[in-house]
Amino acid sequence: MSLISKIKNFVAGYTLKQELQTFKRERKENKFSFDSSKTVGILFDATNAEDYEIVKRYVLYLREFRKKVNVIGFFNLKQMPPMTYSKLEYDFFSQKELNWMGKPSGVVVQNFIREEYDLLIDLNVHDHFPLRYMAALSKAKFKVGKYSERDTDMYDMMIDADNTKTVKYFLRQVDIYITMMNKAEPNLN
Repeated sequence: MSLISKIKNFVAGYTLKQELQTFKRERKENKFSFDSSKTVGILFDATNAEDYEIVKRYVLYLREFRKKVNVIGFFNLKQMPPMTYSKLEYDFFSQKELNWMGKPSGVVVQNFIREEYDLLIDLNVHDHFPLRYMAALSKAKFKVGKYSERDTDMYDMMIDADNTKTVKYFLRQVDIYITMMNKAEPNLN
């Protein structure tokens, strides 16, 4: 990593930390229920076509549970490829919509951040700052993301998955832990 990239990443991280200090989100510990959630937001790296197909199948799976799912994908490229996937169901952005620090902008990004999803699933397994930024500022009620010591205040549930893990592996872990959380608690009355 070049010195300029290191400086840019440091400034971007510092700026995000400052924005998060003014951002207040009410966290309700252990109050998440997949069955009662109605809306799901998904963030993912759309650069890899195989990951897109996995996300697409997962969205269909969530819709079988009658969840309203909004998906936004990030192309880690200067321009979106001409064969960009169906824009009817998902939104996309590329490096073109980033400022010099990597902060995403645009109506699509801002609308996604402002939406109060019952569940946000951040599939940012490769640690792209624009997706991390969106997850951090999202107004979602319950956020799931990759484990990172620096992001412990950002997510309600973190899953340990290093950069060698795939989106498929990560989604499998999300399902396992959400299912475990969703088990009915015994009624003590």
